[in-house]
Amino acid sequence: MRQVITALIGAFLISFSSFAQDDFPPRPEPPRLVNDLAGVLDQEVKEPLENTLVDFAKETSTQIAVVTISDLGGYDAGDYAFQLAEKWGIGQKGKDNGILILVQPKTNDLRGQAFIATGYGLEGVVPDAVANRIVDNEMIPRFKQNDYTGGVLAAVQVLANLTRGEFTADGYMEQTGRSGAASGAVIVMIIFGVIFISAFRSQKSRHSSIGHGLPFWMLLSMMGSGSRSHSGSWGNFSSGGGSFGGGGGFGGFGGGSFGGGGAGGSW
Repeated sequence: MRQVITALIGAFLISFSSFAQDDFPPRPEPPRLVNDLAGVLDQEVKEPLENTLVDFAKETSTQIAVVTISDLGGYDAGDYAFQLAEKWGIGQKGKDNGILILVQPKTNDLRGQAFIATGYGLEGVVPDAVANRIVDNEMIPRFKQNDYTGGVLAAVQVLANLTRGEFTADGYMEQTGRSGAASGAVIVMIIFGVIFISAFRSQKSRHSSIGHGLPFWMLLSMMGSGSRSHSGSWGNFSSGGGSFGGGGGFGGFGGGSFGGGGAGGSW
């Protein structure tokens, strides 16, 4: 009897584990940093943004992943983000320098939810209060206007600049406390710029490898320039003057760990 009970418990646990695994999308194959599972990002922007984040990961080793998903399956957004980031292993093992930008779009039946989860190694660079400010200032106001692309791009800009050390968490908090979120006109300019970059890449790729690093500095510098009318300390992105290796796509997540750092919001 004891053996039968043990077998039943084991089967239940296996079944429960399989069910829980089904709540989370599998690690993307081939690997990608931009995973628009909800289909809310502008098609013209996805590939340039992917290339931008790949170049950023190659230069800094920090992996910023974007995931949109239609339904969190009843999970709290933070819990879902941490578990998904752990399952995928966003960031580098030992450095734990991954960031997940998770978005569940608003529908007639579901509130919109957004969460920025930070790996262990970045919790000091992107404190919870800063992650919360990014969600509240850069993302949700645009999401309320159904501008998911603009909200994601704005979040990527700030997170990239923070993790590169272009400005500090305190500097960002100070600037946004005075001036609020960037104007919608700037985001429109960014999107047109991304489309231009995509066309440029497609044209040049037939003749040379030039331009693989182009989206990184061009996209993020456009995102920085003008994003604060007074040109505050966090609003200007610098490429650092280097090239970013050229060629090749995203090689895959490195096994980073997450311990609960980050913040989110709903609308």
